[in-house]
Amino acid sequence: MTQRRLRYLQAMNEAYLQEMTRDPDTIILGEDIRGGIRGETKGLLEAFGPERVLDTPISEAGFVGFATGAAMAGLRPLVQFQVPSLIYVAFDQLVNQAAKLRLMMGGQAKIPVTYTIMVAGARGGVAGQHSDNPYPYLLHAGFKLVCPSTPYDAKGLLTSAIREDDPVVFMAPAMALAQRGPVPEEPYAIPLGVGEIKRRGTDVTVVAVGHLVPEALAAAEQLREEGIDVQVWDPRSLLPLDKEGLCAAVRDTGRVVIYDDSARTCGFAAELSAILAERVHDVLKAPIKRITRADTPMPYSSPLEKAVLPTPHQLTEAIRTLYAHNPSTHRRPHVEA
Repeated sequence: MTQRRLRYLQAMNEAYLQEMTRDPDTIILGEDIRGGIRGETKGLLEAFGPERVLDTPISEAGFVGFATGAAMAGLRPLVQFQVPSLIYVAFDQLVNQAAKLRLMMGGQAKIPVTYTIMVAGARGGVAGQHSDNPYPYLLHAGFKLVCPSTPYDAKGLLTSAIREDDPVVFMAPAMALAQRGPVPEEPYAIPLGVGEIKRRGTDVTVVAVGHLVPEALAAAEQLREEGIDVQVWDPRSLLPLDKEGLCAAVRDTGRVVIYDDSARTCGFAAELSAILAERVHDVLKAPIKRITRADTPMPYSSPLEKAVLPTPHQLTEAIRTLYAHNPSTHRRPHVEA
């Protein structure tokens, strides 16, 4: 029997349909939701009607604040941002209100809002104001956040995000949205805070985030021909983070490259490096390496954009360097600049 395969966007759509069917208090809102332009909201208006599928004015601060109030009143809103950089104009409502109100009220109200950040990251010259990966900002603010790399993970993690009673951000990477993969038809949930080994290996561990996971898997296959056995670990959930799974994946090999499409300074890779330096320094055979975005605003020029982003070539060169590292010359584990 042929296993069913869906695109990433279709997996998201199925999670929306199943969760909105399961819970009549779940609503979805944002710009161009009813039209279903990309496909992830296709059929929602026909299934649930205009009272639960809301096209909003072009005011991110307005509809994010609306969603917080609706959540406090007993609904379970799903908020969709069409491009990642549009969250910036809603930061007061996100950071000062949604993220903090449950704590400020002593737990008297829940804030079960899911924010879907569509087409996150750069995708080839679509302007600097459409190409950010803003998850470090949101992690600093304390948001629970997931970044699925496969259609299977997208459906399972979106389901968990929707069912969560705290605000959760779902990052939908632009470069992952077209991929296909096996997705069960029945509802299922992947718990927050559980990473996964996508490929087992013995020589070097690559920790890759979001759309960079398939690139890491491709690099692993390429390097297998050179006799280098690469393990790939996907955190899936950035907060809560599976710290035990991260450390176990690095202990397997004693070498690690972190492959992350966010800024180098104060970025997610920096936090992972610090965790590993604190927890597994005794087994590290080589310095921790980070392959990240450059510390610069995203340019519009395509050549400059390519210069800023992490690349598979940088990843394979880092893996080769670590594999060739002689542990006898390495006295104190550290994070390479």
